[in-house]
Amino acid sequence: MTRSGLLATSVLLGISGCISVPNPLAPNLHGSVGTPSRGVLTDSISLPMHGSGFVRIHDNDVHFGTPRLVSTLMYAADAVAKARPGTPRLVIGDISKKTGGHAQGHASHRTGRDVDILYFAMTPDGVPIESPGFVRFGPDGLGQVPHNAPHLAGKWIRLDVEREWLLVKTLLQSPDAEVQWMFVAEPIQALLIEHARALGENPHLIWYAETVLHQPTDSEAHDDHMHLRLACSHDDELSGCEGGPRWPFFDTVLPYEMTSDEELAALLGP
Repeated sequence: MTRSGLLATSVLLGISGCISVPNPLAPNLHGSVGTPSRGVLTDSISLPMHGSGFVRIHDNDVHFGTPRLVSTLMYAADAVAKARPGTPRLVIGDISKKTGGHAQGHASHRTGRDVDILYFAMTPDGVPIESPGFVRFGPDGLGQVPHNAPHLAGKWIRLDVEREWLLVKTLLQSPDAEVQWMFVAEPIQALLIEHARALGENPHLIWYAETVLHQPTDSEAHDDHMHLRLACSHDDELSGCEGGPRWPFFDTVLPYEMTSDEELAALLGP
């Protein structure tokens, strides 16, 4: 992001914390503006209530994201459903409000790059089921459905490690997704990586997964859902997006191809 763009973003967000953009002071800021915990959103699109391979858990106003995030979610849910026929729908939680900013119950989710995704689940004897809600899974992969849940209240279920890894793999390999973080509890990360190694997955893919599957230090352990966050692309950064690392996994430097002696001369200068 340019120095002037950074200054404009800092001024806008510092003054109000949640001012709408574009703004006369910063007309070029749009899309995912600011950081996930201190930012706003323009040009958002809505994730439908349901679609191929997925369903939203809430019918609320926190279902807007950047086009890149929404398309990534729809692509991944559809891909997993097609790869494993009979897969229950992926249950998706909150994303962001239409114009971003504070969303009740969330410290982040302000810029359309964050989304909560419930874990794939199965019965103790291995029958895949649609997630009944936010179930806290232990290190053994077992979790008890809350007693106030509308379905399977009080029952024990298991984390569907096979389908959860397939989702993680699909997200990491999704075109243009650029996954920055997948916040999960450490025991769940261990189960997923162990499964990936047992399958003989590509070591570079496992390295990417080990890097982004992370238990946050400033919030709950995320043993009842995954929190997915996409990175700012280079174009996003020029438009006001900030925050977090850009991993080497999604930066490919292409060689510059000369087409003429004139172009070479122009590049080298006088």
